[in-house]
Amino acid sequence: MSVDQMSLFTALLALVALGVAVAAGVLLCSEGGRRRLDAMRTDALRLAFSVAAVSTAASLWFSEVGGFVPCEFCWYQRIARYPLVVVLGVAVWRGDPDPRWRVLPMSVTGLGLSAYHYQLQLYPDQGSSCDVAAPCTQQWVDEFGFVSIPFMAFCGFAAVTVLVLAAGRPVRDGVVANREDVRP
Repeated sequence: MSVDQMSLFTALLALVALGVAVAAGVLLCSEGGRRRLDAMRTDALRLAFSVAAVSTAASLWFSEVGGFVPCEFCWYQRIARYPLVVVLGVAVWRGDPDPRWRVLPMSVTGLGLSAYHYQLQLYPDQGSSCDVAAPCTQQWVDEFGFVSIPFMAFCGFAAVTVLVLAAGRPVRDGVVANREDVRP
């Protein structure tokens, strides 16, 4: 697969992830939507794991196969993203009833870092602390005129965050259960 093909493929996946995040976010805003999401709790966690795994694989592909040199903010986003694969994978495997407090600190931090990085690319004149050899303002990918690697990272972090929120607390007999209530 060429770099252009991979850029287009991952840009499309990022837009799908953004669509999933928006749709799940809209459902979270209403009682009826939350009831629908309750029925898809396990699927939401599996999808969040898939988003984290695919975005991690894409990140590694761009640096190791595509030859893109990660900048300082790219590394910070990687620090927030890579552990999500393990944390969400274990949560799915063990049927963790409430992984929010293990996932959200990393996904929300990554969301903020990727948003800041994306605006650095949009407004490069503001300067940054990034290395001259790997500037944070360099745009390795530019699909559809607005999709760059930090934008794709933002979409992935947004999808993981909203999907984990959608998985929410388990409900038993119409009552939101505590962690202790759902342990075997």
